[in-house]
Amino acid sequence: MADGKHDITTLDFYTREADAYTSRGEKPLHVQLTQFLSLLQPGASILELGCGAGQDSEVMIAQGFDVHPTDGTAEIAQAAALRLGIPVKTLLFDNIDAKQTYHGIWANACLLHVPRAALGGIIHRVHAALKDGGIFYASFKAGEKEGRDQFDRYFNYPSEAWLREVYDQYPWTSLSVVTANGSGYDRQPTKWLQVTAVKP
Repeated sequence: MADGKHDITTLDFYTREADAYTSRGEKPLHVQLTQFLSLLQPGASILELGCGAGQDSEVMIAQGFDVHPTDGTAEIAQAAALRLGIPVKTLLFDNIDAKQTYHGIWANACLLHVPRAALGGIIHRVHAALKDGGIFYASFKAGEKEGRDQFDRYFNYPSEAWLREVYDQYPWTSLSVVTANGSGYDRQPTKWLQVTAVKP
């Protein structure tokens, strides 16, 4: 069930499965995270969306970045806060209201749950929250049409062409889409689209 901005069934899944989801020992996304951080100055401010258990924020904090982790599920945010030792804000994507605030925004495997009709508006909010020259990373499970997985979670399943059209509504100095094979919580083989955009 969706309300246009969120998929309620997906949010309910993460609330219900918060303990299992945050205790599964997920590893940081080292290659992509290293590349993202290499584009930023030391100590840069980073907003993480959908931080999950906090494994990526943990790496960024250890490297001296000014990290602001968030998650859309209060129970998951609480688990991440315990791990990281800093506050983790509960933040739904359509409540992003910062302006020219962050040097980088890291959104690994989270915007893939945004209903297709709402994704452009969320990217607009991300664009506004970035400082000039800011770096935005997000990853999506590739596909041709929206759908649900075995856990009844909603995915927007974009093609590269469709995703580029959504991003191209806003100005970027560069927009890179890399295809990679991997998996996810469902342990199923997955084609990922990894998007890095730079704000002018």
